[in-house]
Amino acid sequence: MAAPGLCDIPLLPGSPRRLSPRAVARGDRGLKHGQQYLKVPGPQAPGPAGRSDGESGLASGGGSSCSGSVINNYLDTIEPVSSEARRSRMHFHDNQRKVDYVLAYHYRKRGVHPGQGSPGQSLAIVSNGETGKEPHPGGHGDIELGPLDALEEEKKEQREEFEHNLMEAGLELEKDLESKSQGSVFVRIHAPWQVLAREAEFLKIKVPTKKEMYEIKSEGSIAKKFNELLQKLSSPLKPRVPEHSNNKMKNLSYPFSREKMYLYNVQDKDTFFDNATRSRIVHEILKRTACSRANNTMGINSLIANNIYEAAYPLHDGEYDSPGDDTNDRKLLYQEWARYGVFYKFQPIDLIRKYFGEKIGLYFAWLGLYTSFLIPSSVIGVIVFLYGCATIEEDIPSKEMCDQQNAFTMCPLCDKSCDYWNLSSACGTAKASHLFDNPATVFFSIFMALWATMFLENWKRLQMRLGYFWDLTGIEEEEVSEHSRPEYETKVREKMLKASGKSVVQKLGTNATENEDEDDEDKLTWKDRFPGYLMNFASILFMIALTFSIVFGVIVYRITIAAALSLNKSTRSNVRVTVTATAVIINLVVILILDEIYGAVAVWLTKIEVPKTEQTFEERLILKAFLLKFVNAYSPIFYVAFFKGRFVGRPGSYVYVFDGYRMEECAPGGCLMELCIQLSIIMLGKQLIQNNIFEIGVPKLKKLFRKLKDETEPGETDSAHSKHPEQWDLDYSLEPYTGLTPEYMEMIIQFGFVTLFVASFPLAPVFALLNNVIEVRLDAKKFVTELRRPDAVRTKDIGIWFDILSGIGKFSVISNAFVIAVTSDFIPRLVYQYAYSHNGTLHGFVNHTLSFFNVSQLKEGTQPENSQFDQEVQFCRFKDYREPPWAPNPYEFSKQYWAILSARLAFVIIFQNLVMFLSVLVDWMIPDIPTDISDQIKKEKGLLVDFFLKEEHEKLKLTDEPAQRSLGGGRRSRSRAPSWAPSGQSQPGSIASSGSQHTNV
Repeated sequence: MAAPGLCDIPLLPGSPRRLSPRAVARGDRGLKHGQQYLKVPGPQAPGPAGRSDGESGLASGGGSSCSGSVINNYLDTIEPVSSEARRSRMHFHDNQRKVDYVLAYHYRKRGVHPGQGSPGQSLAIVSNGETGKEPHPGGHGDIELGPLDALEEEKKEQREEFEHNLMEAGLELEKDLESKSQGSVFVRIHAPWQVLAREAEFLKIKVPTKKEMYEIKSEGSIAKKFNELLQKLSSPLKPRVPEHSNNKMKNLSYPFSREKMYLYNVQDKDTFFDNATRSRIVHEILKRTACSRANNTMGINSLIANNIYEAAYPLHDGEYDSPGDDTNDRKLLYQEWARYGVFYKFQPIDLIRKYFGEKIGLYFAWLGLYTSFLIPSSVIGVIVFLYGCATIEEDIPSKEMCDQQNAFTMCPLCDKSCDYWNLSSACGTAKASHLFDNPATVFFSIFMALWATMFLENWKRLQMRLGYFWDLTGIEEEEVSEHSRPEYETKVREKMLKASGKSVVQKLGTNATENEDEDDEDKLTWKDRFPGYLMNFASILFMIALTFSIVFGVIVYRITIAAALSLNKSTRSNVRVTVTATAVIINLVVILILDEIYGAVAVWLTKIEVPKTEQTFEERLILKAFLLKFVNAYSPIFYVAFFKGRFVGRPGSYVYVFDGYRMEECAPGGCLMELCIQLSIIMLGKQLIQNNIFEIGVPKLKKLFRKLKDETEPGETDSAHSKHPEQWDLDYSLEPYTGLTPEYMEMIIQFGFVTLFVASFPLAPVFALLNNVIEVRLDAKKFVTELRRPDAVRTKDIGIWFDILSGIGKFSVISNAFVIAVTSDFIPRLVYQYAYSHNGTLHGFVNHTLSFFNVSQLKEGTQPENSQFDQEVQFCRFKDYREPPWAPNPYEFSKQYWAILSARLAFVIIFQNLVMFLSVLVDWMIPDIPTDISDQIKKEKGLLVDFFLKEEHEKLKLTDEPAQRSLGGGRRSRSRAPSWAPSGQSQPGSIASSGSQHTNV
């Protein structure tokens, strides 16, 4: 090995200084494998932009020439490379290496020399803080650093060690010079081919093989013709993206292996792995890289939690609104997906998955299927509503209530101030109730229960189809590497320190091997987590009790306001409308406020539990947040549906809240109309306010506040840099990605509104559909334009959300059965028509539901004062099934009451079992795996075996031929292994054996 020249300077691990020339010459004889070099170019311009990584010598070997192992290309302070001259803002300043990941942190200096260089000149430096030139004392641009405070110095040392460990793992770094008194620094990370190949093999990433794409053929000529016709009809709705046009073509994929490089068509190492895969590989390295100075914390997440770094994110593929014809995946997604003008088009799911990863791709696929399934349910719901409108004049009970000749004199609605009243005054409420309380709603409830089952079954099929096309069919749980969370590591460390009785200094000074053994042995047991579990249990009970208390408070508000308004003659006629409207608005505001509070409380409670992995943390957070938000959103609706008007009592024996305030009762037409009002206002209010204010307004306000803060923040500004910002600067100004839990939660709560009480509000699917058409594009725009690019996460399903959906679907059957049986008048009308009616019709039904009460038996002080009723009242009527005053047992429940109660319970049992049976039948009839996909999976295995045997035969043929004839025969071979394939000498960085010539298939 030749002695390194001035252009090659070895980087000592953790050293903040450069070696002297003597140390350099001495160190040349003892360089370790993987020793990193710094390339310090002279005043000449950087190398040509078109040179590949292989030509620039980016291998992490021990090369000695200037074109050897390069860690960083420096920018000369006199001749910086302009943004216009660079090939792309996605690369290092050498125009060759792609930026795969970015780390950002904020620094602060003290004692900066006033004669330092211009802050506008961006110098690229490595993680040890050295510039591209040897500093000369007293020269121009010399920086004299004052003493930093202990915290900043400690953070700097931890960053230096972590970045050094990243380079030891094979990554290549580039960062800016800390030339200002304070500011943000971006560490750009590039993964060379050797690292990508190594990690892709560890992660079992499936990549396309040399075999050409084959077509997924659908069985049956009729199905094939129908699909072709459907494709032609839906062609205007398809997005114009290349990934969407080949949905019937499939690549033959196989997990990447460095020993089987001859299987893959590696034409360009820079583009063989797409940007999402490259960033995923780098993120895996970042998660497992340790930092001993930071208490042996593992991974970038721990360092961010300890404020060592501010952010870590992959770069977007350029700008989405850049002028010109240059296209990238982000710009394509914005044009064909993330704009409201393309709301009628299908989603480019394959491109979404390619850009954001499988987890986000599955979310938008699920949201798209859910939205498309809302179309038939919306149509049926509108038909049911129109049926109610068409038959409103033919409804006999409504006619009887509106007929003034019947003259049903009703008992007073409150004590003293309320007078007797005629039932005909509630004609409008009766007619409005018929819009939603008619026989069609029963069949619509059955339809929606089957709809929920069909939706879940079709989602399982679509999930399986996407998993096949996205090569997720063979993924296993152990393939997903789960690292411990920083909080868990901290708790384990505290437990170890407490158990051993050692101080922090002693603990850090122990042998690293002992620490690793202790980390393997020590973990948090249920005894350690018991206080957290106890706090969770108590807090959740308290939150649920708080929700019920607020619901009770709104009930008290309704009762007191109704009593107060009844005292005034001018407001007495609109008491019910005013109380209902204001109470629902109060409920809506409280629900929105508690939603945000409960979301924060759920995060806090989950942190107290100290889950070990991020997946466990996410699942427990989802369960807590869903439980709290479910109770918060649905408790007012459950009260109106099942409890309001059930505990009123009767005239002469009313149930009172406090003193003088009677429990509220349902309107004359029943509680179903009020349930419909409550459900519609809460559902629409949540959707409109959360979408327009929380999801649109709040991010814009945050962005505006951040912009104003940057403008008013003191410090040096770079006008040239502000005109041409780098991509990492643009992405840093975006909002960080916080996960899909809020997106899923919003849709799950909406799914509950659509299914749980659809018997009372058939138009719920219509409003959900209108909301989701906007929601899809709103979420798309947020992911493409307003959020930093998320890490690509590989997953095969939507996780615990499917179980929640299935549980809501089953619970909706029970809730709808009780809404029809208890809340609506469907069962009383049915019983009257077939058991008590003289002619088999509903004539006389209203009179049948009203009981008599002798007004002389009213309690003293509750009679109406100054009654203005136009006739003397001896008996008043109230809605209940009780014996008349002249019966042997006056005011006791009548036989009709018990008959209707039995019919209601029987209906609940029959309805529940019938719908459950039909749901199981639908589940059995629709297979989870589509037939064509199951056939293609078997076919693909055969194709893979044939391809392996063919390639192995070609490889053995090349290996066994004499050396004189191997070159000529190799030129004639159609599928000869590339020159860089392992053949007698292993590639640098590869763990493949140099003598490995055979591959086991």
